[in-house]
Amino acid sequence: MNTAADDMRDRLIVGLDLATLDEAENAVAALGDTVRFYKIGYQLAFAGGLGFAQELAQDGKKVFLDMKLLDIDNTVARGVENIARMGVAMLTLHAYPKAMRAAVAAAEGSGLCLLGVTVLTSMDSQDLIEAGYREEPEALVLRRASQARDAGMGGVVCSAAEAAAVRATLGPKLAVVTPGIRPAGAAAGDQKRVMTPGEAVRAGASHLVVARPVIAAPDRKAAAQAILEEMRAAAGAP
Repeated sequence: MNTAADDMRDRLIVGLDLATLDEAENAVAALGDTVRFYKIGYQLAFAGGLGFAQELAQDGKKVFLDMKLLDIDNTVARGVENIARMGVAMLTLHAYPKAMRAAVAAAEGSGLCLLGVTVLTSMDSQDLIEAGYREEPEALVLRRASQARDAGMGGVVCSAAEAAAVRATLGPKLAVVTPGIRPAGAAAGDQKRVMTPGEAVRAGASHLVVARPVIAAPDRKAAAQAILEEMRAAAGAP
C-alpha cells in the first residue's frame, strides 16, 4: 500500500523547462527519489528530450509529454501511435473534438492517458477576445472539458482556478491536471490564472504541474518537498 507521501509523489509533476539535456539530467539527479513524475515540453523536446523521456520511463519515472498536438485526424492518430510506444504516462493535445476522437482511437489499449488542453493558463479574457473567442475562460474550459469527456479522453489540463468546476463536470475518475501552480509568495511570471498547491488539491486537481518554483529554486529538493508537504496537508493526509 502506498503511503500518503508516495501518493502525492504520483500527483506532483515537475516541469523540466530547461534548455539542455545536461541541465535536465542534473535536475533529475538533484531531485532524486523526492520526485518521480516529470513534464517534458517543447523546449527540452527539441533539444533531445524525446529520447530522454524514454530513458526516464525506462528508469521507472513517469513522464508527462506536453506536446499539445493538433493537426488533421490522420496525422494526430499516427503521432499518438508512436508516442504510445515510448512508455510515457501522459500526453497533451488541444481539446478539439475531432483531434481528440482520433487520438483516443489511436491510443486504445496502450495505457497512455490523453489530456485535452482547455485554455492556457497564460491567457485571460482579453487574450481570448483577441484570439476570436467570445466566451469567458471558465465557460470555454467547461465546454472543452465536456467535449474531452465525451471523446473518451483520460482527462484535461486547466487552470486550478477552474479545477472545482471541471471536477464537477468530469466526475471523480478523470484526470484534472493543473499547471500555473505557485507556492505562496512565488512570482506568477507569465501565468495569469494561478493557485497555490494546497488550493489546487482542495479544488479537485488530480495532478499539479510545477516548473520554475522547483527548477529555479536554490535547493530544488527542499522546494519539491515543501510542495509535497502542502499537498498532503491539503488532502488531509497524516
